[in-house]
Amino acid sequence: MYCEIRGSKIYYEEYGEGKPILLIHGFSLDGRMMKGCMEPALKGFDLRRVYIDLPGMGRSQAPEWIKGSDDMLDAVCGFAESVLPDANFLVAGESYGGYLSRGLVYRMKERIDGLLLICPVVLADRAKRTLPEKTVFARDESLFSELLPSVADEFKDVFVIQTRPAFERFEEEILPGLRAADKAFLDRVHSENYGFSFDVDDPQKARFEKPALLFAGRQDNATGYRDLFGIIENYPRATFAVLDAAGHNLQIEQSGLFCSLVSEWLDRIEGRFGI
Repeated sequence: MYCEIRGSKIYYEEYGEGKPILLIHGFSLDGRMMKGCMEPALKGFDLRRVYIDLPGMGRSQAPEWIKGSDDMLDAVCGFAESVLPDANFLVAGESYGGYLSRGLVYRMKERIDGLLLICPVVLADRAKRTLPEKTVFARDESLFSELLPSVADEFKDVFVIQTRPAFERFEEEILPGLRAADKAFLDRVHSENYGFSFDVDDPQKARFEKPALLFAGRQDNATGYRDLFGIIENYPRATFAVLDAAGHNLQIEQSGLFCSLVSEWLDRIEGRFGI
């Protein structure tokens, strides 16, 4: 399906009925990334799942008026107002999608009943991030002998568990988005105005007092984990999980624990505490 925002078509898919949840993928990927990890995690919950392809990614157009993250956030807010006009909703974002999700909280937190951040961008400027050294826990050499060097490099760049099952999910959920992205558009966004023009973590605007779940990979050398400690007090009802043996794709590398914690997050939103 498509939603038109300021003359530009944004592609999305939705499944199920119930409380809406808006799912926002990372930079240069598409909705397949979030669908791959969230459909198993959301099984058994009555939710209307809305998977967006961000502008310039997946099947969404790359409008000229989007010059940076402020404009990207405008597009996402417009999308939410158009597709989810009448009800409060949940938000889940991964990496850059987590950055935009915090922007949604800044702009319209009165309509958001729960927040899930997966390896979120905390600091837009990579040079200012505190990042661990690159670590690899498992590597299937027979797999790499079968891959094109370019594909192998893309896989190795973001995985600390470099096994065939991890690659199969990378190939299905992540690689198609990388191939579909409008690289010229994304290069412009990233190089010119990747960071918001406002302090998205200003406690006066960003404090979120509803159930939240913040994931970080202990070995994530893309966005790291330490910088999340700097904003944790903005989320007084957050579970903060730093997962070992997990990089920037912890939803794949630690899928069982990921699904369990997402389920617990939804239980908290629904008020099911088991007591």
